[in-house]
Amino acid sequence: MPLSLRTLLRHHLSALRMLLVLTVITGICYPLLITGIAQAAFPSKANGSLLGGNGGATGSRLVGQSFDLPKRAGRPGGPDPKWFQPRPSAAGPSGYDPTSSGASNLGPNNPVLIRMIKERRAAVAAFDGVRPSSVPVDALTASGSGLDPHISRAYANQQISRVARVRGLSPATVRKLVADHVEGRGGGFLGHGDVVNVVELNQDLAGVV
Repeated sequence: MPLSLRTLLRHHLSALRMLLVLTVITGICYPLLITGIAQAAFPSKANGSLLGGNGGATGSRLVGQSFDLPKRAGRPGGPDPKWFQPRPSAAGPSGYDPTSSGASNLGPNNPVLIRMIKERRAAVAAFDGVRPSSVPVDALTASGSGLDPHISRAYANQQISRVARVRGLSPATVRKLVADHVEGRGGGFLGHGDVVNVVELNQDLAGVV
């Protein structure tokens, strides 16, 4: 038996009321509740794990960034020798673009990747003053996300002599700074461990006189 117009209207009004109630609960109340809990319990993480002082944020401990010389007329820029350098990034044309997270998707036998690794190995070895055969693999390849701020302890140690020399610091001072930033596995079992967050390391390096 077909529904009367009044019954049909009543059903639609009930559905509309339910839609409005659920919209308020799930679209307004729940997000505000979760945001409030996050801000109260761990405000730093809730706001992006930002780094920096009163002068404003200089980065996030969750996202890598480039530490390059400024590009000027007659000078192309390139890595700045006074900073610890991150691993390569395939995220965006300039690297470490959070809106373009991703890997290069090049396979290990891809001739383009092989050529890039050879070029990077020679460039990193010359930049740090080491043998090409001793360059760690993370100095040559990007992470899966292209945004990882961590480098291996081996790559951080390789850069100590260069950073100390350019900044006029003792290698022991810079070595201790690196050692203080070595991280283990998350929760004791997640990740590779024995890594260094290069963004946090450079943040603290800036304060060393």
